[in-house]
Amino acid sequence: MTDKAERACVIGAGPNGLAAAIVLAQAGKRVEVYEAEEQLGGASRTMELTLPGFRHDFGSAVHPMAAGSPFLSSLPLDRHGLMWIHGQAPLAHPLDDGTAVMLEHNMRDEESALEPDGRAWKKMIEPLVQHWPEFAQDALGPVVSMPQHPLRMARFGYYAFQPATRLMRRQFRGMRARALFAGLAAHSFLALDQPLSSAIGLVLGAAAHSVGWPIPRGGSQSIVNAMASYLRDLGGAIHTGRRIGSIDELNAETSLVLCDLTPHQLLSVAGPHLSHGYRRSLEKYRYGPGAFKIDYALSQPIPWRATECARAISVHLGGTMEEVAESEYAVAHGKTAERPFVLVAQPSLFDATRAPAGKHVAWVYCHVPNASDVDMTARIEAQLERFAPGFRDCVLARRVSSPAALEAMDANLVGGDINGGELSLRQFVFRPARSNYFTGTRNLYLCSASTPPSGGVHGMCGYHAARMALRQSAR
Repeated sequence: MTDKAERACVIGAGPNGLAAAIVLAQAGKRVEVYEAEEQLGGASRTMELTLPGFRHDFGSAVHPMAAGSPFLSSLPLDRHGLMWIHGQAPLAHPLDDGTAVMLEHNMRDEESALEPDGRAWKKMIEPLVQHWPEFAQDALGPVVSMPQHPLRMARFGYYAFQPATRLMRRQFRGMRARALFAGLAAHSFLALDQPLSSAIGLVLGAAAHSVGWPIPRGGSQSIVNAMASYLRDLGGAIHTGRRIGSIDELNAETSLVLCDLTPHQLLSVAGPHLSHGYRRSLEKYRYGPGAFKIDYALSQPIPWRATECARAISVHLGGTMEEVAESEYAVAHGKTAERPFVLVAQPSLFDATRAPAGKHVAWVYCHVPNASDVDMTARIEAQLERFAPGFRDCVLARRVSSPAALEAMDANLVGGDINGGELSLRQFVFRPARSNYFTGTRNLYLCSASTPPSGGVHGMCGYHAARMALRQSAR
C-alpha cells in the first residue's frame, strides 16, 4: 500500500461499510465499495423469503438505533427515499394473565403504565431521554475515549455495568416493570446476571421515549438503499456481486482500505498483511450466541390474547423476569432454552407495502448457542401460541433460518451471531483488539460491528473507523 490517500476502498456494503464510505467521500476521497452479495445491505436486506409479495427483513427489522444515530441523522436520507414509520407504541410484552406491559412513546404515559414502579423508571431513564443527542454521541463512540459529558456518562455507567437482574431487583418492586426491562436487557445476548447486561436495556428504553422504535417504509433495505444513493451522489461507486478474497486484489494505487468484516473474514482477506500480534488477537476473538429465525407469511394479523399487542411493531415473548433470565442463562451456558425468549416484529400492521392486501408478515427469532444445530421451530411456535392462541392457523408459509443458514447468506453472521461478537466486558472495551478500528497495518482499518459500539444499524462503527483513517492518513 502507498502513502497517497486519494482513493479509498471499502469491503462490504452493510450499514457500517456504507457509513465509512460516505465519510470518506465527504472528505473528497474517490471511494469504491465492494459487496460480495448481489444485493447490497448485509444483514439489512429485505427479501421475498416465503411467498411472492411478502417482503421480509433478512436481519434487522426495527430500528431505534438507526433513528437515533448521530451520524445517520446528519445525512439527508429522507431525500433519498427513507421514510420512518412508528407504531402506536414501540413495544409490547404480553403476560400470562392476558394483559401486556407496554413501552410507550411518552414518558408520562409510561410512568402511569408501570405503577408502582413508574417513578423509578422515570428516574433511571429520563436523564438519558432529556439529553439523547449528546448521550447517543457518547454512548455510540469508542469506549476508550473521553466522553463529551463525563458526569452524565458516569451516571449511565453506574446503572449500565450492573447485571440486569440485580438492577431490576433494586429498582423495581413489581413484576411488570421487571418483565419489561428483562426483555430489553435480553437484546444484549448476555445472561442477565452478567455485568453490562443492563446497558442495552437502558439505551433501548431511552430510545423509545426519544426517537421511538420505527421501521423504514418498504423494509430495512430502504435504509441502505438511501445510504447508497447518497454515496453515489457524492461520487462513490458500489460494486455488488464482487467478493474480495484478498486485499491484494484491490488496485495498487489504493491507499485506504476499510473492511466491514468480522475478525474471521479479516484474517482471510488480509492475514499476510497483519502483524503476528494482531493476528493472534483476532484468532482469540469470541463470537456471541446466535439467532434462530423464522419468517412467516400470514393470512391475518397475529391473534394476540392481549389485544394491546396490536399497537406495537415489536413484541417480546418471555413472560416474567425470571423466565427471560432463565432462557438467556441457558444460551449463555451453551444450552438451548425450553421456553426461549422470542422477539417478534409485525411490520405489516403499519406498512402495507410489506405484504399483499389483507395479508401480513411476521419476523421472529430467539437466541441459541453459537452455531447451534437445534431446530427451535416447535419451541418458538409454542411461545407464539402461548400468547396468541390460533397463531399456527394463520401461517401460509414459513422460512426457517438456522445459525448456519444465516451465516450462509451473510458471512459476517458467524455462527448466527448478529452482533459481530460477544459483548463480554473485555470485548466491550477491546473490540476486536486494543486499537479498535486500526489493524496495526498502515492504511488498513476494520469498520464492522466487531468494533465499538458493536451491533445495531447505526453506522457508527463505520463513521468512527473512517474518521480515524482520515486523521491518520493526513499525518
